[in-house]
Amino acid sequence: MAAVVAVGTIVVGCGSGKQPDGEPSAPAKAAPPAQEKLAADPGIRYEKAVVPAMEGLVCDEGDGGFRFGQGLDISVSGDDGLKEVADEADDHADEISCSGSPRITLREGTASASVPDFTARTNLYDKVADPTASLDEIFEQSMSLSKSYGRDLIGEPRAFTSRTLVVKCGHNTADTLPMTTCFWANYGAAGVVDFFPPQGQHVPMESAAALTKNFVAGALKGTSGS
Repeated sequence: MAAVVAVGTIVVGCGSGKQPDGEPSAPAKAAPPAQEKLAADPGIRYEKAVVPAMEGLVCDEGDGGFRFGQGLDISVSGDDGLKEVADEADDHADEISCSGSPRITLREGTASASVPDFTARTNLYDKVADPTASLDEIFEQSMSLSKSYGRDLIGEPRAFTSRTLVVKCGHNTADTLPMTTCFWANYGAAGVVDFFPPQGQHVPMESAAALTKNFVAGALKGTSGS
């Protein structure tokens, strides 16, 4: 079993991340996403998500050796009406973490924890008929559930749309830490990317949305369509 260290309600486990600890780094940069109109369903479906290659980041399966615990870790809820793709080969990377170098260091009192830049969860479906409507439902139910455990949304969320993806991001706090959370959907998948705070500040929503788009393009790249 992995050893764990409690930092307030923060729980750190020995995960797969292998970047050295260090001072918080600036967030990975990505161009702000342009606002477009979601295109019609191209018929592409996915059998699995894969660990993506992202510039300036090292990605791996798992939580990157970090979890909040006590219900504060974000998951995808509100997708009850969507039929998930069966992972018969057991090779779908449903949880992925990506870290810069050095990794972000969170501090609470005298304790500290090394965390990735973000963690992500990806669900695959037979079909998402209306990605925008599904995303609104997923965002609302997921954030409502996390709020019941102590995550509080700050301000208004923002939506970002491209021809292939709809993304909705919001600032929130988890155990006093300023987090930025982006949910996303297309016609064959949906997921969430949860960004940790470099230098103790929220990742701007525009940057988070752009990185979410890059993550999805890499994680779903190369999977077979039908």
